[in-house]
Amino acid sequence: MRKFINKLLVTLGAGMLITFTACEEGDLVFDQIVDQEQRGAILRTIETIEAEALYDVGNQVISGGGFSVILEEQDQEGGDLLASLDVYVGFRDNTAGGTDNDRDEVLVENIPASAFTAGEFGYPRVEYSITAAEMQQALGLTGPQIFGGDQFTTRFELNLTDGRSFSSDDNTGTLTQSFFRSPFLYTTNVVCAPSIPTAGDWIFDLQDSYGDGWNGASLTVTIDGTATEVGLDSGSGAQVIVNVPAGSSVISIVYNSGAWDSEVTFQITSANGNTVIDLGPDPPAGEELLDYCPNNL
Repeated sequence: MRKFINKLLVTLGAGMLITFTACEEGDLVFDQIVDQEQRGAILRTIETIEAEALYDVGNQVISGGGFSVILEEQDQEGGDLLASLDVYVGFRDNTAGGTDNDRDEVLVENIPASAFTAGEFGYPRVEYSITAAEMQQALGLTGPQIFGGDQFTTRFELNLTDGRSFSSDDNTGTLTQSFFRSPFLYTTNVVCAPSIPTAGDWIFDLQDSYGDGWNGASLTVTIDGTATEVGLDSGSGAQVIVNVPAGSSVISIVYNSGAWDSEVTFQITSANGNTVIDLGPDPPAGEELLDYCPNNL
């Protein structure tokens, strides 16, 4: 028995020696990896203030909007490696058919480190803004080459004092999500600005498939800031007339969800005779229902 125990201790001792030796070698490799590690930098999104370009369909021009964001630079030296920030803009033509008006990105600005100020955590921050008209001009686009659904892009390239640069191609999922939110690349959607509605009587044809009204659902019709509620209190259908006064500038129609949206359908005809909305069952709630791009209101 004593011989067996001695052999066991010798065996365990040898195993422990091998284990300790392996750990020491592993620590050495780990230290070498850490010593050779190259750390980058991020450009964290603090707030996207604006990312929408308004397009006037009737006049075929950009009428407003743009891109605005607050960014924070972080690096291994607490922001001391920041040299400058390059800003590029591009254009994606998402309109089906016709000529492809895509534009490769162009450099529009270089923001020096001196333009940044210390943020909440001591890292350098900057607020950057560019109007949609400025992006259009930089890319050499004419009004008719743009339409609702297209997109402007804004890409940042972060330059460090040690000569390295970082942008969207260097990103991983960790940097584009959660706390960091460091995509480097942003899109500004082109949306059609509200067109002037035809004055006169707009016809709202309302239906309920079960025949007991809309069960709390309604349509909010807002004309130049004045809201009117339209709905079906009971029964299977009704027609409601909403008058759009002469000289009105903007009309908005939003559906408010009820208890049985699956029973709700409706059609809306402008005073010019065009059917501008035909939705349901389950119409989308809480969003603008009018499509301003056809310019048929």
